[in-house]
Amino acid sequence: MNNTQVLTTAQMRGAEDALFKAGMSVDALMEIAAGKAAEWVRRIAAGRSITVLCGPGNNGGDGYVMARILRDIGLAVKVIAPVEPKTDAAQNALKKWGGPVSSSGGAEAGDVLVDCLFGCGLSRPLSGEHALLLRDLAARHDTVIAIDVPSGIQSDTGALLNDKLPYSDVTLALGAWKFAHWSLPGRALMGQRKLIPIGIDTVEDAAQLLGRPSIKAPALDAHKYRRGLAAIVGGAMPGAARLSAEAAMRSGAGYVKLIEDVVDPARNPALVADGAPVDKALSDSRIDAVLVGPGLGRGETASTALRKSLKARVPTVLDADALVALTPSLLPDDLPILATPHDGELDTLCRNFAVLAETRRDRAAALAKVSRMVILAKGPDTVIAAPDGRIAVVPPASSWLSVAGTGDVLAGIAVSRMATGVDTFVAASQAVWLHGEAARQCGPAFTALDLAQTVSSAMASQI
Repeated sequence: MNNTQVLTTAQMRGAEDALFKAGMSVDALMEIAAGKAAEWVRRIAAGRSITVLCGPGNNGGDGYVMARILRDIGLAVKVIAPVEPKTDAAQNALKKWGGPVSSSGGAEAGDVLVDCLFGCGLSRPLSGEHALLLRDLAARHDTVIAIDVPSGIQSDTGALLNDKLPYSDVTLALGAWKFAHWSLPGRALMGQRKLIPIGIDTVEDAAQLLGRPSIKAPALDAHKYRRGLAAIVGGAMPGAARLSAEAAMRSGAGYVKLIEDVVDPARNPALVADGAPVDKALSDSRIDAVLVGPGLGRGETASTALRKSLKARVPTVLDADALVALTPSLLPDDLPILATPHDGELDTLCRNFAVLAETRRDRAAALAKVSRMVILAKGPDTVIAAPDGRIAVVPPASSWLSVAGTGDVLAGIAVSRMATGVDTFVAASQAVWLHGEAARQCGPAFTALDLAQTVSSAMASQI
């Protein structure tokens, strides 16, 4: 059983179909899912009254099953269903409920509202009548619990299908995480999210929710070169590359070298500077990974530095200005490359590589396949996509990361992890986790330098 996979609606249906083909009935699966969800509702309600809002599909069927279970253990339960059940399983669940069902919310008020109106698979807006009913009932209850995906939120994208959707205090995901659980704007309305396992097997090619990485301490006989030499190419704005270097020195590489023309006496004395031309500096065969982009600039000098960096044929992290200048003709064949675009840079890359896709997750996946780069599409909904189809969905990190320079820090962590020799996709995943953990430890209102200097503490928290 895989509790980290993130499924599309189609993948979830396929996973359920596999259970049905193995002999489980729809009714039996509904009893399992609704029974486990009912236990969470019972705990949250803590003896308070419960109103269950049921829709016409199997999500509504889950509601009827939960209502019956909660009533049978002695809780006060009311059921509201504006539409008759349309599936066999939902109709059977209604019969087993056997209690009164109101077709209108009227002035119904209570303590806990359970939203089983529509869940995973909804692709069109709620009708005006249903949207108003949901909104009014939510306003007249102290606590709102959504089953699977809150009604009115698109499961595969997190898009809001209606205006003024209510906030759910708790969302109980059935069987597997959906992309909406980790995607704005939908996740902002979901409160606490809990996963309810129901026996779904691992789905091939499913996206995975990023978790705590496994980073080992250096070998007992390690030395600075064996741990990895990371080179960072400076540019017109040297502060950005130095922020990257500060982070890289704390992310596992044994040696970090900054390639820049200007020698700054105030620079961290632990950081080695190389004033040689980029091509000569990168000719050092001991270099294991290179970062180019932070503070690089937009002129011809910057473009030349990018070309020379890629011609060195060293595993590379491309960030910031390097992404703006990148074109398909510049990419060498079979070179491990990690690109770390924000949304604007992702759009630029997609134009340059002729990628057309609707969601940012799909754009990242398509760009990774076309370019053969690992794409770390960073932002409030960070996603990592590999050319081989792997996708990592990143849980939200601190919103205090929205400050200048934190992207440079992320790139520095990434090049350090790549220099240690790990797979590019794994290095990106480790970098994102360390970046988020460092932000958590920093607390509110930190600077990018504070963040970079906290990365070693983030490393220590999981070794």
